[in-house]
Amino acid sequence: MSPGQQRMWFANKLERDGAVYRQVFCVRLRGRLDGSALRRALHDVAERHEVLRTVYPEVDGAPRQQVRTGPDALPEPRTVRVREDEIGAAVGAELARGFDLGGDLPWRVTLLEVREDEWVLLVVLHHIAWDGWSSGVLVRDLCTAYGERVHGRAPDWEPLKVQYADFAVWQRELLADEDALAGELRHWRRALDGAAEELALPTDRPRPAVASHRGAAVPLRIDPRLHAALHELAAREGVTLFMVVQAALALLLSRLGAGADIPLGTVTPGRPDAALHDLVGFFANTVVLRTPLHGDPTFAELLARVREADQAAFAHQNVPFDFLVDELRPRRSLARHPLFQTLLVIDDFPEPAWNLPGLAATPERLDALVGRPESSFQMFDLSFYLTEHRDAAGAPAGLDGDLLYAVDLFQERTAAALAERLTGVLEQAAADPGRRVGAFEVLTRAEADLFAERANAVGGPAGRATVPEMIAARAGRSPDAVAVCDGVHSLTYERLDAAAGGFAARLAAAGVGRGDRVGVLMPRSVDVVPVLLGVWKAGAAYVPVDVAYPAERISYVLKDAGCRVVVCTRETQRQVPDGLPVVVLDGLAFDGEPHAVPVGPGDAAYVMYTSGSSGVPKGVVVPHGSVAALVGASGWSCADGAVLMHAPHAFDASLFEVWVPLVRGGRVVVAPEGVVDGRVLREQIDTHGVTAVHVTAGLLRVLAQESPECFTGVGEVLAGGDVVSAGAVRTVLQACPSVRVRHLYGPTEATLCATWRVVEPGEDLGDVVPMGGPLPGRRVFVLDEALRRVPVGVVGELYLAGEGLARGYWDRPALTAERFVACPWGRGSGCTAPGIWCGGPPVASWCSWAAPTTR
Repeated sequence: MSPGQQRMWFANKLERDGAVYRQVFCVRLRGRLDGSALRRALHDVAERHEVLRTVYPEVDGAPRQQVRTGPDALPEPRTVRVREDEIGAAVGAELARGFDLGGDLPWRVTLLEVREDEWVLLVVLHHIAWDGWSSGVLVRDLCTAYGERVHGRAPDWEPLKVQYADFAVWQRELLADEDALAGELRHWRRALDGAAEELALPTDRPRPAVASHRGAAVPLRIDPRLHAALHELAAREGVTLFMVVQAALALLLSRLGAGADIPLGTVTPGRPDAALHDLVGFFANTVVLRTPLHGDPTFAELLARVREADQAAFAHQNVPFDFLVDELRPRRSLARHPLFQTLLVIDDFPEPAWNLPGLAATPERLDALVGRPESSFQMFDLSFYLTEHRDAAGAPAGLDGDLLYAVDLFQERTAAALAERLTGVLEQAAADPGRRVGAFEVLTRAEADLFAERANAVGGPAGRATVPEMIAARAGRSPDAVAVCDGVHSLTYERLDAAAGGFAARLAAAGVGRGDRVGVLMPRSVDVVPVLLGVWKAGAAYVPVDVAYPAERISYVLKDAGCRVVVCTRETQRQVPDGLPVVVLDGLAFDGEPHAVPVGPGDAAYVMYTSGSSGVPKGVVVPHGSVAALVGASGWSCADGAVLMHAPHAFDASLFEVWVPLVRGGRVVVAPEGVVDGRVLREQIDTHGVTAVHVTAGLLRVLAQESPECFTGVGEVLAGGDVVSAGAVRTVLQACPSVRVRHLYGPTEATLCATWRVVEPGEDLGDVVPMGGPLPGRRVFVLDEALRRVPVGVVGELYLAGEGLARGYWDRPALTAERFVACPWGRGSGCTAPGIWCGGPPVASWCSWAAPTTR
């Protein structure tokens, strides 16, 4: 046996039904069929090609070929009478029959008799005895033999010089000759040195530890117009049609995140000697083609690279693929195919001519008869199979075929989109081969349309009021409603607005004016809220500082921000750095003549310092317009009830806990000082009727493990700040069936959050909680390193634009200019990328189709 046959034999052992690696001829015959002549012609073909009468029994755990003679070596066509509407089912049943290569001949023939003068001839061959080249040989010999047998004669053809077994022996001898293979192996070691072991494809599912090899297919079509244009391009550039499609496929995979070095597999005829050309058999070999895309070449330049690499590969194609794998010893895995995971095959063999005397023969399309199989055996992640067609004059008539995909990794719609993307890349290449790889559009039309719609999303209402104005208006409408409370104190809306105005007057007396910054170093309490609101009424921006910060950080933040004054309590006054003026708050003493300085949406509302985990902490300057856009966004639910405030006011979660309920007429419930655990949370919910609570991703995980029932009674749990565990969300929803969870994503520079995703009770949640879609007025883009749009499923960097962005970094113009950049997509003046802020790898991908959300 040849190495290729051994591979087919082992694959046959792995198959569930033995019906995968096969070729099918399905031909409609009209006229007078001589059944006896057909039977004898089939026998003639079997006698001529001994591979068709060879079986492969297992001996001592290994396959051995056994060439049969006599009646058992000859195929006997099976005749079945069917109606026209039964043809598809009969063909499907025959295709479902597998081959047991240990005892079955590698081909079988069925005649479906539709009527006296109409038949369907079905010939099924196993790949162990067939390849693409063999199709023409087999059909030619069968037609020749039938033409002779109908006249009562045996075919008088020239004897074959060799049989397939001779080729197998020659190939084994070649592999045993180290000197003969030395040059070939040197080439492949050099050519594949450093190649990626696994391409990073945009899969829908994580790669399993052991591949199931279950596959499915979507159609792949190239129309005659594009077919002709690609041939013209190939002729101009001195390459083949295959090389054009290979370059386009490598370009596409590279732009989908697979890198700039793309190894692809293909199949070569494997018939180095003319004596093999008239044989039926499995001679085809698999060859790895490495496509380099470094440096953003033009498509024409890429074709030149492909031509050079392919010519070298085809010049060294005699090494069987399995032998090459054994020699190169790549790291093996049951999860993927070695050396490459994507296959490209273009069958350009002429259509076999069924010239049968007295019969009109018309090939039938299998998919038209039996439809596409729901699943099949698939060795690779992706396999692109195309057949080239010519019209009667020899002109290009299109290509068609299938994109086979591993269902372990891909959904059908993803594969269909890949087929559409490849056609789009080929269209662009044919139109402009001078276009650079980075300039090719790889989005589908639907994705491009949706992207344009999202890129031009309309923002919030013009002239939106600031939060101080909204709260003042609320105080006028509901003066006696409770705005802020804890277990002891409470403030109505009227009292809150008046207290804030009085404190603003006190700040003004201390020299605070519009545009100044006021440090706020206070523990969590009811009086924090009128202090923050009072800073705004004074026209200033507050600089929140957590009393739990180390002394060095407190000093750095307050000094770096250039605070005009620092508001503190008697207890926290000692934490204020020397030399900074203070306003010491004594209880709830906010009396004084109300004071209010008008501010606009561009005025700074607060300067919040980041953690400094990537370096020195930097102050993020957020304007009033962004705060108003956040709190005024439609979609907040349960915030008009009671919202628990337990985050330090130095963290942006406090924006939701304080300002969102206050502009909606809700109530801020201030948690007691100290750590808020499940017990404290349960007490606050029971005592104050809390309807919404925000927790960090880490706290949600802990509470889900220790006391998930603590959320019972709230309408909504909000979480963010890190990766939110899908398992934790499921646990909470199971323990609290009436609760829904809102996932918030956004850095400090995006004013708390830029996206959200609500997980409803009973919703089937996957392994990842998506980041969701943008808030109203926000725009979210997933872009690559060149700010190009990426398709669904492709990992990129997340860029944010529209409402809600910070103004920049305090006193850091260079960093601001680097991170807050002009928006290249849609309307708007700027955008910014958290992925760049993090300084890490790409962070997001679109994971939904009809309405993209990010994950």
